[in-house]
Amino acid sequence: MPMIRVDMFAGRTQDQKRAIAKALTEAFCSATGNKPESVQIILTDIEKSDWATAGVFAADKG
Repeated sequence: MPMIRVDMFAGRTQDQKRAIAKALTEAFCSATGNKPESVQIILTDIEKSDWATAGVFAADKG
């Protein structure tokens, strides 16, 4: 079973998450021919205080 994992900053609404899951499923199935029932998606909300790039936390960037 295909598994799509998405790590993103926290703050999206449940409706936005539904739209993300639907769009990812449709794109994956279109590209691979898989059935939607086979696609699993995990969305992980991460606080900006827990995400750093080049040693700088996103929360410190403003």
